[in-house]
Amino acid sequence: MLGGARRLSGRWERLEPRPRAGRMLRQVLHAGLRTSFHALGRFVAGHAVFFASAPVLLSILLGASFSRYRVEGDVESLLAPKHSLAKIEGNLVESLFPVNRSKHALYSDLQTPGRYGRVIITARRGSVLDPVHLETILQLHRRIYQMQVTAPATTVGSTSFNYSFSYLCLPDDKNVCIVDDIIRAMEEIQSARTSNQSVPILQYPITQLEDGRQAYIGHQLGGVQGWGPGGAVRGHGTGAKGEGVRSAKAVQLTYYLQSRSGLMDRVAGQWEKAFCSELILFGALHPKLGLYPSTSSSLRTDFQFSSVLARRPLLASLGVCGVLAILCCSMRDCVRSKPWLGMLALLSVALSGLTAAGILNLTGATYNSTYLGIPFVMLGHGLFGSFEMLSSWRRTREDQHVKERVASVFEDVMLRFSGSTMIHLMTLGLAASPLTNMEAVRLFCRSAAFAITISYVYMLSFYSSCLVFTGYLETRYRHGCFCRRVPKPDQLDSKPAWYRCLMYTRYQDETQSTNPPHVVGHTHVPNPNLTHVETQTVNSSGVRGHVANSIQTQSPPNTHSTTTVTDPHPQDSHLLLGCVRHCYGDWITNTYVKPFVVLLYLVYISFGLMGFLQVTQGSDPSALVAMDTATVLYTHTQQRYFSSYSPVIGFYIYESAPYWNDSVQRDLLEYAKGFQRISWLEAYLNYLSDRNQSTSQPRENFTRTLRHSFLREPQFAHFADDIIFAERGQGEEPDVAASRIFLVAKTTENKREEMSVLLDTLRRLSLTSRVRFLIFNPSFVYLDRYATAVSSPLRHSLLAVLFLLGLSSLVVVEPLVSLWLGLTLLSVQFGVLGFMTLWGVEMDCVSVLCLISALGHSADCSGPLLCGFTSGRGESRTRWVRLALERHGIPSLQTLVCYSAALVPVCSVRSNLTRTLFRCLILTAGCSALHTLAFLPTLLTFLPPSKSRDHRPGREGQRQEVECVEMNDSTRVVDQITTV
Repeated sequence: MLGGARRLSGRWERLEPRPRAGRMLRQVLHAGLRTSFHALGRFVAGHAVFFASAPVLLSILLGASFSRYRVEGDVESLLAPKHSLAKIEGNLVESLFPVNRSKHALYSDLQTPGRYGRVIITARRGSVLDPVHLETILQLHRRIYQMQVTAPATTVGSTSFNYSFSYLCLPDDKNVCIVDDIIRAMEEIQSARTSNQSVPILQYPITQLEDGRQAYIGHQLGGVQGWGPGGAVRGHGTGAKGEGVRSAKAVQLTYYLQSRSGLMDRVAGQWEKAFCSELILFGALHPKLGLYPSTSSSLRTDFQFSSVLARRPLLASLGVCGVLAILCCSMRDCVRSKPWLGMLALLSVALSGLTAAGILNLTGATYNSTYLGIPFVMLGHGLFGSFEMLSSWRRTREDQHVKERVASVFEDVMLRFSGSTMIHLMTLGLAASPLTNMEAVRLFCRSAAFAITISYVYMLSFYSSCLVFTGYLETRYRHGCFCRRVPKPDQLDSKPAWYRCLMYTRYQDETQSTNPPHVVGHTHVPNPNLTHVETQTVNSSGVRGHVANSIQTQSPPNTHSTTTVTDPHPQDSHLLLGCVRHCYGDWITNTYVKPFVVLLYLVYISFGLMGFLQVTQGSDPSALVAMDTATVLYTHTQQRYFSSYSPVIGFYIYESAPYWNDSVQRDLLEYAKGFQRISWLEAYLNYLSDRNQSTSQPRENFTRTLRHSFLREPQFAHFADDIIFAERGQGEEPDVAASRIFLVAKTTENKREEMSVLLDTLRRLSLTSRVRFLIFNPSFVYLDRYATAVSSPLRHSLLAVLFLLGLSSLVVVEPLVSLWLGLTLLSVQFGVLGFMTLWGVEMDCVSVLCLISALGHSADCSGPLLCGFTSGRGESRTRWVRLALERHGIPSLQTLVCYSAALVPVCSVRSNLTRTLFRCLILTAGCSALHTLAFLPTLLTFLPPSKSRDHRPGREGQRQEVECVEMNDSTRVVDQITTV
């Protein structure tokens, strides 16, 4: 009889067309991989105790490494492009004019080097220049100046010291603390009012002090109303150079500290904390003023504060996801229901995350708030694998041994699961490479790729062993939730109705008596395209009957396969399976529904394109911190009152230039035209003109007058910090080796965009100028090539995925699967990018992290559906779409439901970072659901691949009768084909 079966296999193979060489190679590799996973499944099932306990013990041991938990302290290195021209320019500027010494002049509202304390003071009513408010502000200045902090003793027996601002401050050349010029101007106004003298006119944005020195106060005085011609009042921030200030709504004070050593840096950090505490107390005593402090550590503290705020919502996410996972794994049949597998899937993800975090802590990695997205990347991938394994388990034969069923699950699922894991690792791995110029993106992708790898291993070991244990419970007819043996139906008749409902199940002998057995066995099937088989089963007593089934057999020759049949008890199936099989599958493939789905896809593409054309870059790091923090309040106040002018831009001439040449003077004055400027060259030329001297002089005369006359005037002495002289020969006047001037641009509400455009414009000008110059401000390290630095990891990851799919189509996967999957990833990515822009999300490092992870998530959801549809032969497109939805659409839907529910608590966190994270991830889940459950099932019904190419003319409607004999052994029933 067995020999007849072998002869039959040869006859059966001759009925099919000979496959091409490429397909034969794919079939061989595919068969080898499936056989390997089948063997792996048997090995895991045979050592289930080890694979269940080892991951738990390893996670507990590595969890102790959290004693080495460290938080990243340098926010600039995370959020600024790692390699940029601005950093190179900053190093050159530092070598010429130390930034730490000139940061009081080189003002930056985004990033300032070193330690400092800054406060914006606003008047709730009136002007900050009113006598009452002016006196209060100067009183606050004196309290800050006299504030002291205590430095702890460094050694045993040593005494502690008290440090005041006068000791910690940044001194000038006269060893006097550098304070803002607005303080001196306000002191002059108060002194004049006290002595009943005329109040000096305060000009804006450049005013003149009593010593004759001109000072720029555009970033120190905000909400200014100036006197226009004829005494007319100008609006806020409209004062021009030389016009008097009528009123001002805000004033900004900055106190710069020095941190020469580690001790001084620690003391300066304590002073910053005392500074904020003092402002809180002072604000409570003076409610008429609003105080908004900011320090050098505020951005770092508020950026990491998002992690503190997200602790409870993350626990709530785990709870919600756990409840839904339990419901998704439950069925009416209490034995075949697997509620604990949903919780164990979540536990597997948690254990893998704990293991990955422990290893990273041991290797010295640091933590930052962008890592909040890693648990959701792991959750989506882990839930996908667990639901796919459970769905495949329910399609296996119940009369097989548990080891065989687990091996069949591995053979069916692990190839697809491994492929999606490879896509995750490819996208995250390339984004974690040195090609990525954004450190936050690189660190996130490195940690996420490592966590995905650990999660994959734990899914193969821990979760699979849990599947083995629940399989033994099912074999012994124990309750899926309470693990108690379920009585047989005849024993339940005397029980109450609630007890019968709770203990409802189908016994195998009941199934055998009410339903003919199906000819689907653990066989060697040489024909991978057998479909629609009418079976005839016999035993020793004779013929039982005929049963028609639709069978999909995808295994190549000599491959173990457990085929799948239509569930004979649909009322006992999963609720979602019944809905998809009887309702949704028929509805989504209905001829009259397809046009509306295509129209919906066109609307989807239209809105995605609308958002794609409006993408903006988010280079402001304050947009990634927790809400209601000092950084956010300070930033909003600054944008309200101090957005009229840009930060002070340093214009550096880093090579010796003929300043005495008339054409060079005209060029430099032309470059600075249109800016508010503080220029030693312009002041010097005016100085020469006032003395009736020519501005075009020989080099020696020009330099001699500059050094011995101009720079010795009290009102011009401060320009000595802006010029570097280089000695020539003995007895000769030195050259001006380098110099700088300060420029301030008039800006509008789009301050960041205008600064970026200004930076590019001046850089292009420096390439064609005869005078070698560069421009720099500390905030340029965030603005310089930010869009390129942020978007390049996304482009690299997308190209890597497309390359991987193209390469795999040559050897492993059907080419049409790779094509469809690549198009789906592009469509999902395009939609997420467009819709997140319409939702108000800017292109910053957090949104790019979500877009990179969206590639793997969309591959998880749509990949199995495409594989299931493309691998089918014969029948109709509609039939295979419905079958693919039943087998793979339901696990994707379960994953998306649990994943989306886990995201809901995150939206309650008062943080800009988590809000961006929630919006991007929920859009990823929504777009993936649309493609998996609506767009792809509709488009596949009328687009390639074709389902009729393996049918020959005249064979439509034919059926093959297969005679089978049941052979019972100690573990399972084996059906052996004998004749056709």
